[in-house]
Amino acid sequence: MALENLPLVLVACGSGIATSETVGSKLRRMLAERGVEAEVLAVGFGKVKRYINQATVYVTILPNSGQEWPCPLLNGVAFLTGMGQDEEFEKLVKILEEAGA
Repeated sequence: MALENLPLVLVACGSGIATSETVGSKLRRMLAERGVEAEVLAVGFGKVKRYINQATVYVTILPNSGQEWPCPLLNGVAFLTGMGQDEEFEKLVKILEEAGA
């Protein structure tokens, strides 16, 4: 999969089918409404290692087991439930803007 030359928002859930796609779609819409350009890639957790070194930010729907990641980690559950969504989205926008989005 060729990624665009934009900051990468990596979104992952257990299987990469429903939940990460739902959050990824929501993030694409929210970023477009804000005028922030970024590539949003939804994957299953098994593919995270394949893309994590290219990622500007990692939005996970899974609980973090304390593992260190080479980029900032955001709470993807907030985009499913709406609880804390505004705070997580503002963090996302700030990270992307600092990356040149």
